[in-house]
Amino acid sequence: MSTIIYAHRGASKYAPENTMPAFELAYKHGADGIETDVQLTKDNIPVLIHDEQLNRTTNGKGFVKDFTYDELKQLDAGSWKSYHYKDTTIPTLDELLAWNQDKQLKLNIELKNNIIFYQGLENIVCQKLAKYNMTKQTVISSFNHDSITKIFDGKVEIDYALLTGRHNKALVPYSKKIKAKGIHISYRLLSNRLVTLANDNQLYVAVYTVNSSIAIKRAIRLGCHALFTDVPKLAIDIKKRRFAERI
Repeated sequence: MSTIIYAHRGASKYAPENTMPAFELAYKHGADGIETDVQLTKDNIPVLIHDEQLNRTTNGKGFVKDFTYDELKQLDAGSWKSYHYKDTTIPTLDELLAWNQDKQLKLNIELKNNIIFYQGLENIVCQKLAKYNMTKQTVISSFNHDSITKIFDGKVEIDYALLTGRHNKALVPYSKKIKAKGIHISYRLLSNRLVTLANDNQLYVAVYTVNSSIAIKRAIRLGCHALFTDVPKLAIDIKKRRFAERI
């Protein structure tokens, strides 16, 4: 099995996170997939932004949920990273899915509904994925485990994963109970024992956020199904070298 390299919020070490330039750069660097975060605007448009508030990654203030998309797209979501990205906008989920039509990268979509409750977020995202024929290459995750289980009961068939950064001895049986396909864990929770136990129970393990060479090599060596990184080029290069050494 070859570890899938997801660009965490795009190539976010070098470009403003969760923006089209970050996704473009991840694609150029050879990432296998894109990881991104979805929230809803006041008018129920799914947009790609990590924080519930706008302050850190845009020149706006306040909560995402309190603005329409027309209002949000007036904001600068790039200058905080570099003047080179001035006037970069917050993208919609539709923009990412349309952009990915010819590239066919894998997608990991995190529903950001563990702090703020977004009515119908799960259904809206699933319907968008179905519209763009991207259900098969997408996995949905959330720290809100009640949220991801709604996907199992929905009309669109799509894989979802339990997302956690907490130690839990019952992690594997709990994941099976909620019918998750995999477990997305913080790197500090990664162990050979967990990967083996998960695989024995037909679950995969993915690890976040892995940026150092040592951590990337360990995740690959332990057989993680996927890893999330801000530096996808580094991870891809390490994976290629490891594959070459085996030939």
